[in-house]
Amino acid sequence: METYIDRIKRLKNEKKMTNEQLAEASGIPMGTLSKLLAGMNDSPKLGNVIAICNALQCSVEYVVTGAPENTNNYTLSSCEIDLIERYRTLDSWGQELVETVLEKAAQRPAAISEGEAETAAPKEKRKSGARILQPITAGGRYVGERISGGKRPIKLYELPVSAGVGVYLDDAKAETISIPKGEKTADADYGLRISGNSMEPKYHNGDVLLVENADSVEIGEPGIFLLDGCGFFKIFGGDRLISLNDDYGPILLKDFSNVQCKGRVVGRLRRK
Repeated sequence: METYIDRIKRLKNEKKMTNEQLAEASGIPMGTLSKLLAGMNDSPKLGNVIAICNALQCSVEYVVTGAPENTNNYTLSSCEIDLIERYRTLDSWGQELVETVLEKAAQRPAAISEGEAETAAPKEKRKSGARILQPITAGGRYVGERISGGKRPIKLYELPVSAGVGVYLDDAKAETISIPKGEKTADADYGLRISGNSMEPKYHNGDVLLVENADSVEIGEPGIFLLDGCGFFKIFGGDRLISLNDDYGPILLKDFSNVQCKGRVVGRLRRK
């Protein structure tokens, strides 16, 4: 098994440096360096290891652990660093979920470029069999038709969908509200109001969700789900529903006899 001493010697040989040259470049006395390279010092000073790494132009992590060096020269933003730190706190299931979402997101631009834009037929196929309520029409078209500019009417259902405990969705009353036309709202078929705090900090009690009719969502996507007749707004996690608020544990789908997806959450209305 290669040790840190082996890696130092290999890098020194690759750079065609003698012990004397490495001692001079690192500022470490020749006797101290010779003992270190001979394995006579079980606990070398960290300062000496850093000096050697600087002289050999390599990372301390590589010399100590053997981990491949990052040659991408990426500069991470504070947001990216935060994401990495949060990823490292997850268990194996959580990390696998994140990796699945990233893989799906990475495939999405390629899928869009192949078709350039979705035609009406595939979109209707994707929505088929997913009606939580009857399709709503306004001005001779389905609500959710892709247009831009101005406003359009949409149904907002009075009965709130839960972001905490579930509530029933049957026989809900609705009012008509106006939402802006545009790419961000074009797929919305109706609105539902959140009740509860389990999806904070992104979604808050009283927020209005914009929902697209759909009978399934991808892992990692937010959706509206009906579990034994009770409605929930959660993130789909494959075999469970996930809250964004850490105070709420996952809802295991195996605990319910009737599980249905009733819509994909495509956005929310800003509260004034």
